[in-house]
Amino acid sequence: MVELFKNLYNYRLLLKTNVKKDVRGKYKASFLGVLWTFVNPLLTTLVYAIVFPFILKNTEPHYVTFLIIGILPWTYFTNTIIIGTTSILNNAGIIKKVYFPREILPLSANISGLVNFLISCLIIFIFLMCSGIWFSPYMLYLPLIILVQFVLQLGIILITSAIEVYVRDAEYIISFLVSMLFYLTPIVYSSKMFEGSPIANLIRFNPLATIINSYRNVLFYQTTPEIKALLMTLGASLVLLYIGFKIFNKLQKGFAEEV
Repeated sequence: MVELFKNLYNYRLLLKTNVKKDVRGKYKASFLGVLWTFVNPLLTTLVYAIVFPFILKNTEPHYVTFLIIGILPWTYFTNTIIIGTTSILNNAGIIKKVYFPREILPLSANISGLVNFLISCLIIFIFLMCSGIWFSPYMLYLPLIILVQFVLQLGIILITSAIEVYVRDAEYIISFLVSMLFYLTPIVYSSKMFEGSPIANLIRFNPLATIINSYRNVLFYQTTPEIKALLMTLGASLVLLYIGFKIFNKLQKGFAEEV
C-alpha cells in the first residue's frame, strides 16, 4: 500500500489530467453538457416518485426529497463501478505505449465520479430547502460518509477492472449484480419497512444500505448516523481496498499483453 501512495504522488499530475479529461469528456458531445449531471437523477427521481409510492404504499413525508437523497449516492456508486470496471480496457492504447501506475485509471474513475456527485448534491440542498429542511450541524458527518463510499468503491473497481482484462464478460456480470443490489439497498424505501423480517438481515449486511441510511440521517432526518455501523463499513472497505490492491498488483503484470 505504501508503494501505491508513492506512485500516485509521483504521478499526481497525470492523475489530475485524467480526472479533468473524464469530467469534461463525459458530456462533451451532448447538447446539455454538464446539465445532464442534474437532469439524469431528476428524471430517475420523477419516475420512481410516480411509481413506487403506489407499489410500496410509502407514507414517508417529503418522499421526493427522501428519494433523491438515496438516488444521487446510488448513481455515483453505479456509474463509478461500471466506468471503473472498464477503465483498463478503455485505455488499452496508452497502456501498451507508456508506463505509468495502472491504478491511476480506476482511481481517476472514482474521483471524477465524486466530482460529478458533489456537483449534483446541489439538487439535494435545493430539495431540502423546498421541503423546509434546513442546514444542521449533523451535515458535518458528510465528509466521513463520502469517504466510506469512496474507499468502498475504489476497493471494488481495483478488483473488477483487473478481472475485466482477462474475463471480458465480467462487466456484464457486474452490471447485473449492481442492478440486483438496487433492490437490497434502501433507495426507494425506508429500512424501517422491513424491520423484523428476513429481508432486514440482508439489508443490514449491505454496506450500501449503511451508507445511504447515513446520508438520510444527516440530511433528511437531521440526526447522528449509526456511527458504529458506519465505522464497521469503513473498516471492511479498507480491508477490501487492501485486497483489491493486492489482486490488481498481481494481475497488472499481464495487462499490456491482454489488452
